[in-house]
Amino acid sequence: MWFLRNLWLFILDFIETIVVSLAIFALVYMFLFQPHQVDGQSMEPTFHNNEYILTDKLSYRLHAPKRGDVVVFHSPQDQRVDFIKRIVGVPGDTLMIQGGHVYLNGEKLAETYINDPGKVLPGKFMKEGQSLKVPSDNYLVMGDNRLHSSDSREWGLVTKQGIVGRAFFRYWPVPAFGVLPTAEKELTAGAVQGAMSEN
Repeated sequence: MWFLRNLWLFILDFIETIVVSLAIFALVYMFLFQPHQVDGQSMEPTFHNNEYILTDKLSYRLHAPKRGDVVVFHSPQDQRVDFIKRIVGVPGDTLMIQGGHVYLNGEKLAETYINDPGKVLPGKFMKEGQSLKVPSDNYLVMGDNRLHSSDSREWGLVTKQGIVGRAFFRYWPVPAFGVLPTAEKELTAGAVQGAMSEN
């Protein structure tokens, strides 16, 4: 009898531990962090196919997304699919593609983090030499592998509501383990910074 009572108490403790653990995991997954797998080559050389990252889902509840952030968002073409791209333009920014370069608020960007500097192509949405002003609650995103990325140049802007969160940590493969860098400094320097502060 004593053995059965202790066994029953052990089983109850075990079930309670499992339930509490699952509840904590569900809360973290829903409100704090979400794992994602990089699928494709659109973010090379920053990310490679089959890498695993954690997405911070809390930050953008506290502040607006920033230029240079790498974000995960629902595809404007299919809400069931998540994309990963870099924010190049925030609300109030004016952007243009001309001669293989991106111009942000009148300044040509020196994007050292992209795969093919000087070879940025326009698309159906962002046409060569035509300026585009980003409206409120919208963001212009591009892949770092500009010659092989379906992004805002082709299908338009991303709404803040469509953003899942900020990619902030890579946990696989092990050699690349660590906090992810942003291109915030490169996208807010000099006259670009001045233009941003006026908005």
